[in-house]
Amino acid sequence: MTKWRQLPHWTFSGTYLGSDQHGDWIGLPTGTHYERPGAAYDSPSASVTLVPAPDADERGWLAAFHAAGHRLPGFTAAIEVYVDITTPPKWQGRVLTSVDLDLDVVRGSSGRVWVDDEDEFAEHRHTLDYPDVVVAHAGINCDLVQQLVSDRVAPFDGRTHLPWLAQVS
Repeated sequence: MTKWRQLPHWTFSGTYLGSDQHGDWIGLPTGTHYERPGAAYDSPSASVTLVPAPDADERGWLAAFHAAGHRLPGFTAAIEVYVDITTPPKWQGRVLTSVDLDLDVVRGSSGRVWVDDEDEFAEHRHTLDYPDVVVAHAGINCDLVQQLVSDRVAPFDGRTHLPWLAQVS
């Protein structure tokens, strides 16, 4: 992942697990090391990341589904689903790349769904000079994903990711 203008962001390694009608699934076991400039952490539990299928609506997101009780740095509540709003993800050989556009759709273990980092998106829209088409695309994707996560539509239903997570756990 990078930020706009190729600024460095999170890097980590995962294992390609396979694909289904929703897209490609990547496994990230407990202890996976995540690193970005100024921050690093090792995951306290397993997760899987879904790269949306090429024909998915809008396709500007990456979704992480976490094992029960997963806590991310900076969050007090356990997180079930964390969706980064991004540019459309691209495979370059065995490397997946995407630009993180700040907005995140999150579902906590209580079932509450919210959009995180709207302030960061607003700031970066100006300081990093996001083009209007990128801003519009991010807004469409964020609204779409928030609705799907809130309504628990597959793959955000709380079940679809479980067979993939079982391969990692």
